[in-house]
Amino acid sequence: MSFLGFRETFLAAFLLVAVLGYVSIGAADGGAGQDVRSSCWASGDLTEDLARVARSAPRWSCAGAPPSLDAERVMLRFDVAAARPLPRYFLSRRSALEGVHLLAVDRSGDVRRQDIAAAALASSMAGGYFKAPLPEVTPETRWVIAAIDRPSHRMLLERAYLAPADAGDGIAGMRFLLILAGLGGMLMMPLLFNAAFYRALREPFVLWHSALALSLLMTIFVSSGLSVLFFDPPAMTLNWMTAVVFGMTIASGTMFTHSFIEPEAMSPRLRRLLPFCAAWAMLLGLFHAAFPLVARPWQASLYTAAFAPVLVVFVAAMANALNRGSRAAKFQVIGYLPMVVVALIRLVTGVMPWSHSSDAMILFYLGCVSEVLFTTLGMADRLVTMKRERDRACVEIDMLERLSETDPLTGLLNRRAIERQFEQLRADGFTTLAVVDLDDFKTINDENGHAVGDAVLKAVAIALQAGPDVRAFRLGGEEFVLLVRGPDADMRAELRRTAIPAAVARGVPELGRAVTASMGVTSLTREEGFTIPYDRADQLLYAAKNAGKNRMRSALAMAPKRSAFKRVTIAA
Repeated sequence: MSFLGFRETFLAAFLLVAVLGYVSIGAADGGAGQDVRSSCWASGDLTEDLARVARSAPRWSCAGAPPSLDAERVMLRFDVAAARPLPRYFLSRRSALEGVHLLAVDRSGDVRRQDIAAAALASSMAGGYFKAPLPEVTPETRWVIAAIDRPSHRMLLERAYLAPADAGDGIAGMRFLLILAGLGGMLMMPLLFNAAFYRALREPFVLWHSALALSLLMTIFVSSGLSVLFFDPPAMTLNWMTAVVFGMTIASGTMFTHSFIEPEAMSPRLRRLLPFCAAWAMLLGLFHAAFPLVARPWQASLYTAAFAPVLVVFVAAMANALNRGSRAAKFQVIGYLPMVVVALIRLVTGVMPWSHSSDAMILFYLGCVSEVLFTTLGMADRLVTMKRERDRACVEIDMLERLSETDPLTGLLNRRAIERQFEQLRADGFTTLAVVDLDDFKTINDENGHAVGDAVLKAVAIALQAGPDVRAFRLGGEEFVLLVRGPDADMRAELRRTAIPAAVARGVPELGRAVTASMGVTSLTREEGFTIPYDRADQLLYAAKNAGKNRMRSALAMAPKRSAFKRVTIAA
């Protein structure tokens, strides 16, 4: 899987965001025609008589500036005289507050009131909204007044409305929940893939992607009607959970980027900043969840603006990785672009006081699809690339290890190899060790030169000819070691020693003299390492040298069928 270049990648991402944005706008414009929106607003303190404020026309602002969070209490007035059917619920965007007071004011001046504490507010099936039942609304009701104590977010005032039923009720609401449930199922797939990926390659970005997918799944759950459908938690519980989960999402996404982009494809300074951004996002979420009203009425704007440095660092990191030719960044740019657009919308509308706040939830949900699709593909591509590189490195390491354990002159394994393989060879049934040393080899080198000496050593390696039951090693100089298994192991070693003169005569005819070898043979035990039996065989070798050379000395237990062979003296 490959991309043609940055220009084509950006164009594909732009088209995807355009389509998602169009769908988002279309979904946002499809509101219910029976909703009643506020027409006027007023502000005051918590001690004022609400019924008196409701009747005081000068207190109400019905045109011009939108509702402000500056006052301790903000009142919204809804004209319900012509509403059909009559509203039964007050709904608004879920946000921290202290309480809601609902008044139904009739034409006659009668007032019916209902007070609801923040902890008692129920969650709406619409997702992201709370709902409160209205006092009795009749055909004689002129206004419904909603007084909100200490509101913390402008969306709480801008999105407030009255409705005859919960916004998530009905066929359309259930269809939307089914779509979100399907999206949640899609987010489960990366968790399954990552479990398989992590078994193959234990890379940290696999874990961070799992954390990201899980946090996105939790975000969809707590910000939609799915949580109400399954558990129906209080609205304020979902409010603080949303803040925590949002911090988790930003933190895990940032750490995924930190570990996913190739090591050489990002500036070290930007890479070092990403973990700090993740910690900052997590702290912001926890603080906002624990202390939602500590800096009201500016806290929501400050909280939103505090994520701007994280967004700047993330965009800079992506641009830097693309500029350095990162393959992984191309997948991530397309996958994350809708989320970046959502972040920009939230920043601009949440910080600018003259704009209507927007959380772009529909675009966020669709952005989850993009993230799951492209980052999962990117992870698969990255893991395949890493596996190929790792397999190639393993082959090279194995080759280097073989070269380091092979004698370059004779092709036999060396002392390093026998010491590393000794326990395994002994476990495989090799019970006999023989040390073979050429007789008077220094004279060959002195009289004929080292080139002829090297040719002699190559011929000796051919004579020793290792097989399934015999392994030959060159320890250095003119010294060789044989490991033998099976019955008559000393006889097999002796046959190879006695084959040396003929092999050298065939391989080095210009030498003009016979080349013989002496040998010491001993048995192996389970408790001994290589050094002890080697020293024992080496002593037997020198015993053979002292006895006249060109012979074998063995410490194997004498068996009747081999005793005669042991007494044979082989002539030079």
